[in-house]
Amino acid sequence: MQKARIRLSSVKLDAITSVCEQIEHVCQNQGIKKFGPIPLPTKHLRVPVMKNVSGQGTNKVSKFEMRIHKRLIDIVANERSMHLIMKIQIPETVLVEIELQ
Repeated sequence: MQKARIRLSSVKLDAITSVCEQIEHVCQNQGIKKFGPIPLPTKHLRVPVMKNVSGQGTNKVSKFEMRIHKRLIDIVANERSMHLIMKIQIPETVLVEIELQ
C-alpha cells in the first residue's frame, strides 16, 4: 500500500466538487481509506482597472476578481485503485497534482 496526496485547484467550484465526488465514489467501491476532501484557503486575485481613459477621479475604477478554490485528498491505496483514480474524467478547468509518498 502506498500513500498518495491529491491536490485539486480550479476557478470553478462546481467542477472541483464533481471531481471530489468521483474520487470518493472510486474509494467507496474499492474500499480505500481516504482523508478529505480538505478545503484549503481560497486565493483571491483582484485587478483594478480604470474605466475612464482620462484618469479623472477614483470613482472610475472597476475591480475584477478571480477566485481559485483548492482541495486536498489523502489516499492509502494500491496500484489498481490508483489506476482507477487516474482514469477519472477531469474537466479542463481543474488542475490535478498527484504526489506519491
